[in-house]
Amino acid sequence: MTSATAATVRPDGDQDVPRVVLSARGLRRDFAGFVAVNNVDLDVHHGKIHALIGPNGAGKTTIFNLLTKFLQPTSGRIELLGTDISRTSPAKVARMGLVRSFQISAIFPHLSVLDNVRVALQRPSGLGFQFWRSLSVLDELTPRARELLGIVGLDDAANRLAGDLSYGRKRVLEIATTLALDPKVLLLDEPMAGMGHEDVGTISQIIRSLARDRAVLMVEHNLTVVADLCDWITVMQRGQVLAAGDYATVSQDERVRIAYMGTEHE
Repeated sequence: MTSATAATVRPDGDQDVPRVVLSARGLRRDFAGFVAVNNVDLDVHHGKIHALIGPNGAGKTTIFNLLTKFLQPTSGRIELLGTDISRTSPAKVARMGLVRSFQISAIFPHLSVLDNVRVALQRPSGLGFQFWRSLSVLDELTPRARELLGIVGLDDAANRLAGDLSYGRKRVLEIATTLALDPKVLLLDEPMAGMGHEDVGTISQIIRSLARDRAVLMVEHNLTVVADLCDWITVMQRGQVLAAGDYATVSQDERVRIAYMGTEHE
């Protein structure tokens, strides 16, 4: 399966499919003569969870950096919601609705869980980050902050210090602060990394819920999660698309078995 073919196959095989909200064509990135990403085509659909998988060094993180514009492509085109963002700044891309979780989700351990989300809500509300003012200025953001905490199941922890949360619940809080930017496309870089089984289940449920209203593109090494959660999978190897399809399709591809499925991935 070529990258171009993989990119044009519809995720659910139906004619009435969600629209493409993020796409890349011929994406390439060179580093001093080393080709990290080569001729990658990618389509991410509204309401779908799309996984980007592959062995270490396959180019997954570089693709995330290219899509979010922390790296400029050597060549190729990226479109977000029908607009060419190939040369757009990272800040503008985020304002347009393409948000990568760890870019804006670092928590403030000495603030409450609620205040972490209220601080994150300042930018989309137009208040800016007014750290020199009293936190009382954020009172108008409290209803929306509590709504976001409810979405991710942290409403019971609103008044706890963020630093006192377990590792898994801190990651959940990071998702809540990411949602404060109201992303149209949410990029998650290894959201299950370092989590126990119970936390993995919680995060999976949250991601599934979030994808009802937006597109989700995630890098993930836990293939059990990928099989259970993702509608579409793009497999990378050495900077190129090796295969794409649903889990049943890519898991039966012999090239994928050799390159990735048969290796240790935890």
